[in-house]
Amino acid sequence: MQFHLNGFKPGNYQIPDAARKPYPAPKIEELPSEVDVLIIGTGPAGLTMARQMSEFEDISTCITDMAPGPLLFGRADGISCRTIEIMEAFNASEMVVKETYQLKQNTFWEPDPANPENIKRTEKIADARAGLSEFTHGIVNQARLHELLIEGMANTVSNLKPHYSRELLELQVDESLTQDLSAYPITATFKRTDEAGNGKIEQIKARFAVGCDGARSRVRKSLDINLIGDSANKAWGVMDILLNTDFPDIRIKSFIQSKEHGAVMTIPREGGYLIRFYIELGTIDPEMRASELELTEKDLIAQAQKIFHPFTLDVKEVAWWSIYSVGQRLAERFDDRPLGSEADVIPRAFVAGDACHTHSPKGGWGLNTSLPDTFNLGWKLASVLQGKCHPKLLDTYSTERRKVANQLINADRELSKLVATRPAADDKSEQAKIDTAEIEAFMKRQSGFVSGTSIEYFPSYICTGQEHQHLAPGFKIGQRFHSAIATRIADGRNQQLGHLVKADGRWRIFLFGGEQDPRDNSSDSFQFVNFMANDKRSPVNKYTPKDADIDSLIDTYAIFQQSDLTMPELPDYLWPAKGKYGLKDYEKIYHSQDGHDIYGARDINRETGCVVIVRPDQHIAAILPVNAHDELASFFDYFMLACD
Repeated sequence: MQFHLNGFKPGNYQIPDAARKPYPAPKIEELPSEVDVLIIGTGPAGLTMARQMSEFEDISTCITDMAPGPLLFGRADGISCRTIEIMEAFNASEMVVKETYQLKQNTFWEPDPANPENIKRTEKIADARAGLSEFTHGIVNQARLHELLIEGMANTVSNLKPHYSRELLELQVDESLTQDLSAYPITATFKRTDEAGNGKIEQIKARFAVGCDGARSRVRKSLDINLIGDSANKAWGVMDILLNTDFPDIRIKSFIQSKEHGAVMTIPREGGYLIRFYIELGTIDPEMRASELELTEKDLIAQAQKIFHPFTLDVKEVAWWSIYSVGQRLAERFDDRPLGSEADVIPRAFVAGDACHTHSPKGGWGLNTSLPDTFNLGWKLASVLQGKCHPKLLDTYSTERRKVANQLINADRELSKLVATRPAADDKSEQAKIDTAEIEAFMKRQSGFVSGTSIEYFPSYICTGQEHQHLAPGFKIGQRFHSAIATRIADGRNQQLGHLVKADGRWRIFLFGGEQDPRDNSSDSFQFVNFMANDKRSPVNKYTPKDADIDSLIDTYAIFQQSDLTMPELPDYLWPAKGKYGLKDYEKIYHSQDGHDIYGARDINRETGCVVIVRPDQHIAAILPVNAHDELASFFDYFMLACD
């Protein structure tokens, strides 16, 4: 898709440039006095949390922001493969894929040895992230991603919408109430910032609160959570521009080093015309904010023109620009509990996204780490509020996501040093120098992390069964379920199995049958299905409400190697009757064939098969032998609560 030809215009890219208009000011409505979940901040973390909560009609949610309305200009615009997978869980990946500018190549430019005042391309390579997902890493306006999440919230049964123009003044936690799950220990005080509100003070009481309010988070400060790490001492400029240039790689992500004037990283933006520049500016005092530098967009353009010599940059429009500083900091804890608290101490307030990890934007990790923060937390909080899981499950949010944030901080620190030609304040050398070979090696080494596909959670009771990993090495326990195609038996349609794991709070069990015929009553697959359907120890029978569909809590899919199967030959559990009419579900049974051999693609043991348990956030919780009925029951028994 092409847009922005005659100037940058925010909004819905499905509407032509000439007809696209600014969003109308959102209607200001009264805040509720009491909610189950209060979310502060409408960035990617906050909106993802709200989008997840909006799926549950029985959970009351409120999301607020100090801004007067939705984001219009992009800040973090890189969309990783994993982020698009998450958007698929919200049924919104199609529009992201359609509008995203796909990054296919990288180029590296250095001073020309024959004429060092000029830059010269040293290498052009394919993007290292190709093939890590069915989706491609790309670029799209962050505001557009926000819009898709907001539309999704509004279109659920909850009809959830953000409350704008609310400045959080204070968030208090009543410690005497935190261990009573039915209590409302959170009190948040807001001030209306719109003209009509005239500074009106409002209060909300909540059972849980999630602070997604950015690097200067008032929620984090209210919870007395410290940020630990390096102070900012490098300044960079960033701008989105429409320009004409004779630089040959303007539509390719490029790392450019000049001899005397610093470095630039360019990223082609969506629409075919817009370009983002990250421009090195030099060192600043650690106590100084980058916003205090007396620079304008004209200064950034002038600096970029020096770096690009001998190529010309004729900038026609600056859609957005900013100055930022590079510092890497990590919150000491991600919830309101004191450090060292036991897992059964219930946290009632959480921080996510930039509120608990700050870094530079060059790696494209900010949005792509913030959004999965709350994708991890959302289903856990919902299952506890709905009485499905023990509250100790909430302890795993901090454990799992703080590990990822720590990896992010370390990777960003390394990348920031690699792409800076001028020494930082703590660098005693006279001159730092970009080694493009090192950058290339770094990007290859970090490709799985950058794409989000290799994010792996520590072994725990919801990431277990490592002793059975050999049954399917291509489905790594703790990482997301790596989608692959299988063929549906009922109609022959090819299906990405990962797209079956929607953000609806349900667990998925994938049965990969072995060589035995599943129609044989003595086969492991038949016995597994019989256990799930009929045994009183089965988690389906033990934890599914009696008046609910059989797959309302645990959704089972079967993939077999035999291609001559028909639905009536297989147990009813695999094509159950559901809904008020008892209609049969024909979309749970698949087979693997030569054209789409999932057994080969994920190295699944063909002789024995296996069972893969997938969490509601698409991460693999366990791999078990098909006949390990007791182990499967014990897995769910550890944290699930029986129905009344």
